[in-house]
Amino acid sequence: MADNALIVGASGIIGSAAAEILNREGWQVSGLARNPIPQDGVTPVAADLLDPASLRAALAGLNPTHVFLTSWLRQNTEAENIRVNAAMVRNVLEVLSPAGSVRHVALVTGLKHYLGPFEAYGKGALPQTPFREEQGRLDIENFYYAQEDEVFAAAERDGFTWSVHRPHTVIGKAVGNAMNMGTTLAVYASIAKATGRPFRFPGVAAQWNSLTDMTDARLLARHLLWASTTPAAANEDFNVVNGDVFRWNWMWERLAGWFGIEAEPFDGIVRPLETQMADDAGIWREIAARHGLAEPDIHRLISPWHTDADLGRPIEVVTDMSKSRRLGFTLYQPTDDAFFDLFARLREDRLIP
Repeated sequence: MADNALIVGASGIIGSAAAEILNREGWQVSGLARNPIPQDGVTPVAADLLDPASLRAALAGLNPTHVFLTSWLRQNTEAENIRVNAAMVRNVLEVLSPAGSVRHVALVTGLKHYLGPFEAYGKGALPQTPFREEQGRLDIENFYYAQEDEVFAAAERDGFTWSVHRPHTVIGKAVGNAMNMGTTLAVYASIAKATGRPFRFPGVAAQWNSLTDMTDARLLARHLLWASTTPAAANEDFNVVNGDVFRWNWMWERLAGWFGIEAEPFDGIVRPLETQMADDAGIWREIAARHGLAEPDIHRLISPWHTDADLGRPIEVVTDMSKSRRLGFTLYQPTDDAFFDLFARLREDRLIP
């Protein structure tokens, strides 16, 4: 049977990058989303993941061999995150089960596996860095664990292999995405350039000074493809990062330089982006009108709450990639270049001036 991918969450940063890579590799690709966006080489599938009847109708006759789960819905509490996001995974896999076509399911989660959910982010007893897969789960409720358990149960029922992929903060392009640091910082820098406001690091000293890493969506997409087609990677969980480490006190100046602005020295005062950008919607509309930008609604581009959560962590966050390296995945992506490539694409697509 030819490789036939169903990407759940195909409109997001990770899903759209996976669609691009799989299409380039000659796969048949279907992209499931509540409101699919046009993507080259991708068959759009519109369905509500929380509505099994909607899924049955949308997926009838599709018979994918590989399923890539890259979607989640943010809720007000972790209990609701668990209920909703576990149901989304369960519903898709139950609807696909009768056809028996699925050979592999890849689930994308993230480093909250080690850091805890947003309600208890970076608090309590945490594993030592660099985070390694064998450190296992924290003794706390976490919707990532619930999603994993749904995949494991379905794999036991239906006989497919699985992989779990845990990226750090993902750099990539997707309008309307809930967790989008790269575009958030691009808009922040563009506003600073247009208004003369200082380009200030919004986080804490621990993040300014400590080592960290990130994940390019393109590298993550390659990792999804690799794990889904490499027998040695079957039924394994993996950390996925670019392969380099950096400190924000170096990266912040690099980002400022790309936009041709000065990076204000960090004075140790935490200035969250949610506060700094709270009143920027009107300013962005003016910038968008002046430069003929494609998206005048700043809230479709930025997710300051998520960037603040990442840059406000009180601990160093570094991720070990040895498991993937030992099994043969050796791709590497310099993180500053990942940012620069994203900024260039945002400019080319008229999303920033």
